[in-house]
Amino acid sequence: MKPMPKQVLEQFIAAFNRADADALAALYAEDAVNHQVAEEPVRGRAAIRRMFADSFATAKMTCLVENLFADGEWAIMEWRDPLGLRGCGFFHVVDGKIVFQRGYWDKLTFLRQHGLPLPEK
Repeated sequence: MKPMPKQVLEQFIAAFNRADADALAALYAEDAVNHQVAEEPVRGRAAIRRMFADSFATAKMTCLVENLFADGEWAIMEWRDPLGLRGCGFFHVVDGKIVFQRGYWDKLTFLRQHGLPLPEK
């Protein structure tokens, strides 16, 4: 039996908090799209895995769930991190795999909190 969207999102959160790019990538369909609106969309499981691996190498990130909802093929999460950044994510899950994800968060706040370079104008 394939996991329901809420179960997939719970697995996503656990893998994210372990900084496990391989486990995260395994939750995505081969042709999935991950679009963090502060960035260009990332297409395909391998590219999504690289995105997570690069992100975890750059900053220590923790997802603290504030609300988690599921309806049909969708799971939605409102989150925060220990530094105070807040965001939300929308996950379209088909046959137990994430086929599309969109995340909303403040990139400028994230960069400042982690002491990372700000984008050049």
